[in-house]
Amino acid sequence: MSTAASGGTRRVYHHGRNTEELDYMNGVQEAWMSARYRRPDWVRRINLMGDAVGGRPGDLVALDADELLRAAQASTGLGDFGPGIWREAYEKLVAAIEAEAQLHTLGRLMTRAALLRSLRTRLLVTRILDEHPEILDEEVLAPIVISGPSRSGTTITFELLAQDPELRAPLAWEGLHPLPLPETPPGSIDPRPAIAESEQDFWEDTQPEFAAIHELRATLPVECITFMAADFHHAQWSTELDIPSFSQWAAMRDPTPHYEFHKRILQILQWQGPRKRWLLKSPGHLGSLPSFFAVYPDGCVVHTHRDPVKTIPSTVNTTVTSRWLRTDHVREAELCQGVAIGFQMMLAGVAEGRKSRALPADRFGDIHFQALMRDPIAAIGDGYAQLGMKISDEHAKRIVSYLEAKPRAKHGAHKYTPEEFGFTTAGLREQYLPYTDHYAVELEA
Repeated sequence: MSTAASGGTRRVYHHGRNTEELDYMNGVQEAWMSARYRRPDWVRRINLMGDAVGGRPGDLVALDADELLRAAQASTGLGDFGPGIWREAYEKLVAAIEAEAQLHTLGRLMTRAALLRSLRTRLLVTRILDEHPEILDEEVLAPIVISGPSRSGTTITFELLAQDPELRAPLAWEGLHPLPLPETPPGSIDPRPAIAESEQDFWEDTQPEFAAIHELRATLPVECITFMAADFHHAQWSTELDIPSFSQWAAMRDPTPHYEFHKRILQILQWQGPRKRWLLKSPGHLGSLPSFFAVYPDGCVVHTHRDPVKTIPSTVNTTVTSRWLRTDHVREAELCQGVAIGFQMMLAGVAEGRKSRALPADRFGDIHFQALMRDPIAAIGDGYAQLGMKISDEHAKRIVSYLEAKPRAKHGAHKYTPEEFGFTTAGLREQYLPYTDHYAVELEA
């Protein structure tokens, strides 16, 4: 192992490492994070409140599983969280957060809010289904899910396909709060968009650099793992929190029940209107497409592709920054290896599934990042054609208008190299050669 850190460059080689070496490397990386991402003063002051009580932020912001259940019930006046596997997942999640995540004071507050929001959503979902059982008769027809390696263009593809007048993507405020809030007075303005805007802005307020990584806005299309969080599916929670025991437990479980909850949310949203074909997105679906197709037999996948030399370090960077919002201790050495191996396995599994027809190969459309950057309309048209669809003139016009209003690097460029995260271009090239060859992925470096 060798480690070097100076200025803006950091190199960490983590092969054949032991626990002591990992601890040392993570310490170097945390120092580097502190220097690169200086926290706003208000964040540092809130976190110092934990130091003021003996370095025990849990004494200020509790994360007790039973107490959170009672708080959600008290705030809604409801008692039934509904059926499913959620309870075991929820309890394991909270236990892992307390044992492993090492959250600072503000991180605990953010996590408590997310847990309560998820529990309240469950209560509201159960009530609306009890009051309106006809919701379960809503047909969710041929949903399209965009998935691929993180940072392979899934977000811009999502936003451009959402310009299709025939499709409907869940917006961030709908994903965070899919049902009216019980405390809202009848006849008043729905506060959910404004509340969600504040929740989205808070990420950038806490760590200003995050805006250059991923734009968050209440009226933008949102990843559907946002509302799967209310079923305590691991994708959202494991991105934001370093909780290896929960992530490993969840990886061994059948995710199909979580997709059944996913469908309930779509039924509720379209029951509220409008009824259109759903457009969805998350890299997190890449490893669970058999469950997606089990729940949505007529579903379709837009599979995005990009050079792993770009996607893998970028995925680590995004995850590290998401976790850094909540903790001073990011175990990046383990994360780098987990991301690289995880996506390698998922991509190989999808390729084999399409080839063997264990996955319905005729319901995949491929969009390559470089082609999308050169000619978005042509690239989307090619992907549509593979799905038996055609891009309309109106959709093409909307794409042009949307891109004119949203130039690349609108919030600044976020620059880094593979070496900063312990990778090498040659190493990633070799590791992902079967993937890049299979899909003829255009190399960028």
